Amino acid sequence: MTDLRSIYLEKALSQIPRLLSSQDRNRFSPTYGCMNREFWLCRATDFPSSIAQFGVHALALVYAHEMPGNRYYHHPKMLEWTLAGMEYWTRIQHQDGSFDEFYPNERGWAGPTGFLLYAMCESYRLVEKEIPGDLKECFLKAVHQAAMFLSRTDESGVLANHHAMAILPMYKAFLLVGDRKIESAFKEKLDIFLGFCHEEGWCLEYDGADPGYLSASISFMAKLSRHYRDDRFSGFFEKAVEFSSYFVYPNGYYGGTIGSRQTLHFYPHGYELLTKEIPLAASVANRMLLGLQAGALVPPEIQGERYFVYRIPEFLLAYLDYGDRPETPPLLPYERETFRRFFPGAKMLMVKTNAAYTVVNAAKGGVVKHFSLSDGKLVVNNCGIVGQLKDGRVFTSQWIDDNHGIEQEGDELRVKGRCHKVPSKVFSPLTFIIFRIAMLLFGWHERIAYYLKGWIRKLLMLGGKPMPVRFERVVRVVDQEIEVNTMVELLESAEVVSLQFGDEFPARYVPQSRYFQFQELDVRGYVLRDEELKQLNATRRISVRERYRIGDTESFFDS
Repeated sequence: MTDLRSIYLEKALSQIPRLLSSQDRNRFSPTYGCMNREFWLCRATDFPSSIAQFGVHALALVYAHEMPGNRYYHHPKMLEWTLAGMEYWTRIQHQDGSFDEFYPNERGWAGPTGFLLYAMCESYRLVEKEIPGDLKECFLKAVHQAAMFLSRTDESGVLANHHAMAILPMYKAFLLVGDRKIESAFKEKLDIFLGFCHEEGWCLEYDGADPGYLSASISFMAKLSRHYRDDRFSGFFEKAVEFSSYFVYPNGYYGGTIGSRQTLHFYPHGYELLTKEIPLAASVANRMLLGLQAGALVPPEIQGERYFVYRIPEFLLAYLDYGDRPETPPLLPYERETFRRFFPGAKMLMVKTNAAYTVVNAAKGGVVKHFSLSDGKLVVNNCGIVGQLKDGRVFTSQWIDDNHGIEQEGDELRVKGRCHKVPSKVFSPLTFIIFRIAMLLFGWHERIAYYLKGWIRKLLMLGGKPMPVRFERVVRVVDQEIEVNTMVELLESAEVVSLQFGDEFPARYVPQSRYFQFQELDVRGYVLRDEELKQLNATRRISVRERYRIGDTESFFDS
């Protein structure tokens, strides 16, 4: 076992006590097997979030596989608790085959039904010989119902990773129950997923490319490719691994606010499965392992109860399927010779100079990440502008809008457009009660639940209306220097009370984002002073420049 490989195992095994603490292990309890501690113990919610049962897969993996330091291997209690989790999963399923994650009668598609079906099919495979007959019959019926639900439905908006995590369990379920209707629907939805994959190597996540969820799609599809062959897979994997490699940063971090969904996580299992056919996958996996060891990325220990369950089996599988490494791994983009590459579909610019590595997402209004190659440090992290109007509305340039004007020429990338409102909705006691009543009254119907979820998603994630603020941003990158010049113009009668340029800030509601990263301590932004705000509101325009030259201790702002 190599030192790098052991990182996966150490991270995963360290979370098994936490996972077991989340489960109701009292066989005399009416919620025996439930893994949502907030429901069965804290009584802080009125329904069990089904996605917590995803943790069953990790229990089955540590029970079934002998690994260094794995004290859970073939322990009879681990089998009992695995089976209890599987049985509880069957009890909380709706009659239409779906499950709820965020609220009662949600009836979610890939999330949570697809994710859960995958975890349960894999858990079944690991402990099949030890499942009692009555549970086996009930379990396979639930598998069939869940697969049929995935087959006949989808979800509003385009989340490519969700489509990948629908087709993967559909095929797994087909292998278990043998229903050709599931196989036929699987093939149709596979075509749909591949239609969301751009020739540049990225997959659509709402309205753009997101490196974090691209790694998830690679992982899910690589899992599928072990059981199902398709001539289109090789091209997909080669392009996707290459595109994702541009977001492996010199400091060991990955993705982040550069993406459409601003996710920081990295799914390694798919890369481990691909190391033989795509050597670059090994280079990516190695660098991400070193980052994980150093405290970068999103380890399960910093995640909340809802999402840490995803990381544990992913790391265990990456350990078990740790791929062969080439003697001379291919260079990552930041290690290669100097280049400047613009992806017109993704609207992203990557620049490697002798001294620095830079990525820019013009589609998001010109989000910039600039790294010094001498020490790998993030020295410029400019996510655009974020401000507040006198009427309380918050706006930002960090928004994907097809109406943005984008020009890339020579050393410069220019983006101009309108700022958008930053949605920020939370429940009050009254609105929460109204929402619960509405879901109980209408969510029982599959199609109504579908449209309600689409409306909620649009409200929380995509509801950024144009604001009376215009921006123009010019990013100039040369060998020893980067400049980010941003002009802000107020329209109509808009009056600004606060305005920040640069630094790390998320704009979109994405539950699997906003995790703290130590690199945030290395950068800063610029907040307009009172006299500058007065000038802006009087003249209706202001420009701010952020500049960094190799050798500077930090970037400098001036207006």
